[in-house]
Amino acid sequence: MIHAKNMNHPDYHEDAVNIENLTVKYGETPAIAGVSLHVKDGDYLGIIGPNGGGKTTLLKAILGLVKPLSGEITVYGKKVSKTGKVIGYVPQITALDKSFPITVREVVMTGMLKPSFTFFHKYTQNDRRKAEEHLDRVGIYKLKDRMISDLSGGEFQRMLIARALAVEPKLLLLDEPTASVDANSSEQIFSLLNELNQSMTIIMVTHDLLAVSSNAKTLACFNGKLVYHGGTTLNEELLKALYGGPIDLIAHGFPYRKSVEGDK
Repeated sequence: MIHAKNMNHPDYHEDAVNIENLTVKYGETPAIAGVSLHVKDGDYLGIIGPNGGGKTTLLKAILGLVKPLSGEITVYGKKVSKTGKVIGYVPQITALDKSFPITVREVVMTGMLKPSFTFFHKYTQNDRRKAEEHLDRVGIYKLKDRMISDLSGGEFQRMLIARALAVEPKLLLLDEPTASVDANSSEQIFSLLNELNQSMTIIMVTHDLLAVSSNAKTLACFNGKLVYHGGTTLNEELLKALYGGPIDLIAHGFPYRKSVEGDK
């Protein structure tokens, strides 16, 4: 279902995310230095950059999972600690244990849990119905009773997106959603995200430069600091500033060499 945005509603904010002069360090190691970034409501922002460039840290800061050394973040006009369930999050698939004995539907229902839940929490029939609706939305309803260990990479990623949708977010954050999937699954995921963007703001970290430049509305380039924020056209000058030398552009999960010096 596509929800129209009411610009006159008191909870409406033109900026989905407003970041001002953000600095984050891990010990003495700087991860993000003096970043200011404004993401409009309804945007689809692709975040690209080299490993260690601060991309994942930025998502964690928006989620309130890391404490900034300085700066401020607001999400739809509220400080991160007071945003409630307006953010859905899809973590990197490599950080998750696929051998855990749990079904696809049960994973999605964990997205509905409140912080105060107990170990013996029982899901309601309504919880199960909503989980199945989200699985249907991402195209894997028929897998609802399958164990997660039996899923392909693409199916597992769709399950994680369904779990993020369980909070009915206004903002969806994704960290490398196509990193461990094949080309066909990658295309399906980007198609799904385009559809979801009709009713929510999307911020996605990715190394799939060509695909994100074709699907996202705006790009943000990170390398410890914000190098660029704007349109989705990638050029030699921008790539050189971002990576500093020849890189492997990722096209739907498969790399090919692209020199930022202009070699073909």
